[in-house]
Amino acid sequence: MSDTAPGLARDLPADVARALDDFVAAAREAFGDALESVVLFGSAAEGALRATSDVNVILVLTAFEPARADRLREAFRVAHAAIDLRAMFLLRDEIAAAAEAFAQKFDDVRRRRRVLWGRDPFAGLTVSREALRRRVEQVLLNLALRMRAAYVERSLDEDRLAVIVADAAAPLRTAAASLLELQGRPAAAPKAALREVVAALGEPRWETTLARLSEARERAALPAGQSGETLLAVIALADRLRAHLRALG
Repeated sequence: MSDTAPGLARDLPADVARALDDFVAAAREAFGDALESVVLFGSAAEGALRATSDVNVILVLTAFEPARADRLREAFRVAHAAIDLRAMFLLRDEIAAAAEAFAQKFDDVRRRRRVLWGRDPFAGLTVSREALRRRVEQVLLNLALRMRAAYVERSLDEDRLAVIVADAAAPLRTAAASLLELQGRPAAAPKAALREVVAALGEPRWETTLARLSEARERAALPAGQSGETLLAVIALADRLRAHLRALG
């Protein structure tokens, strides 16, 4: 096993790199030889963190022992508060089952990851086409359902609504990347994939939606009067992508 991978700080803000270094060191001390790998995935691994981004890691373990996990609680709490760290604790023998059950997430891990410590547990990872298609449809439907509830509950609070819009960018973008893969087209970074899929739909109204999504993600805010309208457009876009997915068969 290697130490923390060289170039970890590449494309990462200094505070994120420091917090990850501290968390990896604490995880190694806490889990000892039960820890096989720490893998960064998602936007941080891509070097595309924004104001609303969380930082996602997977710890691959041979066993999850509560006594060892207890030793990591404080370091995890500190990292979560500092950089919004989210961690998945995955057993080595669960990888194949997790890739089938959470196909879109692990398809994203396959495309966008950095090994912070240890071996690469996802080298050669495959995700079945049917599992991926089924999971993408679930993600898009769940997004639409959550956005409708948020509109009814929070549409009078534009600031909170803008944050919800920003949070919708990640599932829409990763869904688009998976759509391209299901079409047999070259993998693209999720943001570029969503632009490509939207362009193929040939409906100019979605360009405005994408611009507002990016603004909300960059600033965690939108100009007055745009949050509710943009959230409704996100719902419509999720529905449109589901229809596009179904057309693939």
